[in-house]
Amino acid sequence: MKMRSLLCATCLCLIIGVTIVAARAQVAEGPDGEMAPRPDRISALDAAILGFIQGLTEYLPVSSTGHLILANHAMGLTPLLDPAHPFRSGFAKNEAVDAFDIVLHLGTFLAVLGLYRKRVGQMALGVVGRDPAGLRLLAALAIAFLPAAVIGYKFKHQIEESLYNPLSVAGALAVGGVLMIVVERCFWRRRRDAVRTSNVCDVRLWQALVIGLAQCVAMWPGTSRSMITILAGLVLGLDMLAAAEFSFLLALPTLGAATFYTGYRNWNELISHVGPDGMIIGTVVTVIVAALAVKGFVRWLSRHGLLPFGIYRIALAAAVFAYFAL
Repeated sequence: MKMRSLLCATCLCLIIGVTIVAARAQVAEGPDGEMAPRPDRISALDAAILGFIQGLTEYLPVSSTGHLILANHAMGLTPLLDPAHPFRSGFAKNEAVDAFDIVLHLGTFLAVLGLYRKRVGQMALGVVGRDPAGLRLLAALAIAFLPAAVIGYKFKHQIEESLYNPLSVAGALAVGGVLMIVVERCFWRRRRDAVRTSNVCDVRLWQALVIGLAQCVAMWPGTSRSMITILAGLVLGLDMLAAAEFSFLLALPTLGAATFYTGYRNWNELISHVGPDGMIIGTVVTVIVAALAVKGFVRWLSRHGLLPFGIYRIALAAAVFAYFAL
């Protein structure tokens, strides 16, 4: 009964989120059906909507980046550069949207930091020589973080220029959905009784490196960082919950480094395009929704697995194709 209630609540949240985004898109339309110019600033309502979407999708294997790209467009914040060729066109840059990404990443970082504070404390004790298991976990996370840090720093702008378009997002959603279903069938359900690593502190360094390399694939918008790292963990011999926990903990250095680096470099843009009200609302909404999503996702995984999320990704990809084709 509790699981059904959780599923119904999640579906309801998704429906509400889509409804709000659609309503905002209609408000933003001009008299001739084209998107009316939007102020170059994130409003309080924008902050709440985007915070809700980020919090709900960051740790679910459905791609928060893909959802945010589509939501920003639907809300009129990032129109297509070439509406005549929607699948090949990129989205217009918006400094307000770019600045607000810092707030969204901060919120999801704080959510996991709060939920996994005991693991973080264990790693801190490991640093001072009081918890060998915590030190092993910290070393594994550091190794897993390095590939994305290097590749992301070097190719971030090229990725944004080449892959931030409807075709790339929809394609990644569809491929990821199929991959999720295949991996669960082949490496989880058929081998469910096999001996697997159940304690995240026992993840080996070579496993961490492979998961870190897999995380680089998530730079393609629409892929999902949590999806690709969880699937990599399953293939490498982790059980479902250990793979999910390692994925969530890996978000701490990944999101933390991106948040504080871009926040430091773009503080003036953050203040001018978002403002204190947008930062507070966006952070609070993201933290609350992300924390609830993580707790619900872990409960779901322990009983049901990834299949519904794979189906959802494929359905969303079809909807995106249809939307931009019409």
